[in-house]
Amino acid sequence: MAGFAITVAQQKGGSGKTTLAANLAVEYLSRGHSVAVLDTDPQGSLGRWFMTRREAMGEAAGLDFATASAWGVSYELEKLRKSNEIVIIDTPPKIDSDLKPTLRASNLVLVPVASSHVDLWATESILDMAQREDRKTLLVLNRAASRAKLTSEVSEQLDGLPGARASTVIGSRVIYAEVLGQGKAVGEKAAKGPAAAEISALADEIADVLNQS
Repeated sequence: MAGFAITVAQQKGGSGKTTLAANLAVEYLSRGHSVAVLDTDPQGSLGRWFMTRREAMGEAAGLDFATASAWGVSYELEKLRKSNEIVIIDTPPKIDSDLKPTLRASNLVLVPVASSHVDLWATESILDMAQREDRKTLLVLNRAASRAKLTSEVSEQLDGLPGARASTVIGSRVIYAEVLGQGKAVGEKAAKGPAAAEISALADEIADVLNQS
């Protein structure tokens, strides 16, 4: 993997974009890749996570970081790609023309879908925009409650949407919220836990898609 940009995007807020971006960044870092995170969301949650990480770990934080407006993404991404194999981009919870430059600059659009019908409906617009920009997409069921009827229903309908779907399902686990507030990733707190296994499996699937480019 070299010079790849992964955009995490979803129209609806609360889908877990920032949590996935942070955890995937640290997962790829642990595999020996050079990794940067780029925050384009005005809320700045990924930036807050990164600064908390830097304050706690110093240089051991191990990641490059930048922020950009939607129209400044191409410029910032070009700089980050020069020194990083992977750049993960967090985006605002909206779908409009401002997102187009980010999609165009990306190798893959990762679309988290929380287990609700509203989240499922919101997914169609981002898939449509990515398709118009000829970008690869990967849907991932996120914040899924185990053995819940609603999770099963959403999962079944997710299979009917266009684009690839990750076989990995990210569960609804307290540890994801805990580590985000500490500037860490689940693999750093519980390396052998189920959350770390989920992130590792998703990272494998993403790598497979990217390496087919």
